[in-house]
Amino acid sequence: MSVRGFAVQQVLVTERLDIRAEYYTAITVDRAARTVMLIISDAGGMDIEDIAAQQPEKIRRFTLAGADEQDSTKSLTQWLSESFPDRMLLDQATDIVQNMYRLLRDKDCLLVEINPLALTGDGQLVAADAKIVFDDNGLAKHADIACLRNPEEYTADELEAKDAGLAFVSLSGEIGCIVNGAGLAMAMMDGIKLAGGNPANFLDVGGSSSPQKVLAAMRILLRNSRLKVILVNIFGGITRCDDVAQGVLMARDELDINVPIVIRLRGTNEEKGRSMLSNAGMIVAHRTADAIRGAVNYAYGEPQQ
Repeated sequence: MSVRGFAVQQVLVTERLDIRAEYYTAITVDRAARTVMLIISDAGGMDIEDIAAQQPEKIRRFTLAGADEQDSTKSLTQWLSESFPDRMLLDQATDIVQNMYRLLRDKDCLLVEINPLALTGDGQLVAADAKIVFDDNGLAKHADIACLRNPEEYTADELEAKDAGLAFVSLSGEIGCIVNGAGLAMAMMDGIKLAGGNPANFLDVGGSSSPQKVLAAMRILLRNSRLKVILVNIFGGITRCDDVAQGVLMARDELDINVPIVIRLRGTNEEKGRSMLSNAGMIVAHRTADAIRGAVNYAYGEPQQ
């Protein structure tokens, strides 16, 4: 078989289990509490969101702080005994949780989840299904994890964007977005929706001032047949606005751009960047709101004068 154009290379075959009970078990980073949290529920096999909404009393939480230390292990075992009163199961559950915690810590994970943690007919706790979320910021330290990435999970544009050092996600709208900074990118997409438009993508060029990044971003966006306008919004701190302007001009000269480009530059070398674009006859806005309204009008109505 082929899946999304990728030939199947491996087949996973698993044992059918004689399941008598199912538990939800997860260790995750609790950002609000600035700690690592263990979550257990005897309503396994369901999404934790459904359990929280429908049966919140079945969710138990335990703060893990050095769970591999003797005192913490004793406290953890006592807490687990409420969910696993049988001594044999309690010993198994304690080992499983400690291994999950070690995995989360050693491999820079954001989440280690077993759902369901199945109790089989012969009295064994088995990870019948599991999910691990790795922190992308830690992958540079873990080549063994990075090599597990499956290319079929990403579009060709997302793979090209990754190679170019861009954060890119395809969406279903018509307004292409090029922004520096994930927070500004999310805010701008909210602004586009508020103004009646639909973003075609999330694209963060990051803090680099490389005109080549802007050129690569433009190339990726222009492959989208639904694209009606490109909106560039840069707040230059580390990023230099004149470098971004240079990248936009390079894209105009090297690529077949058949849609309007609306650009807002603010920050380092903004006046130089605006001058470069204005002198080239390009559409330059001073405020984000103005840039968004202009892009929405170009995409769905008459362009603003």
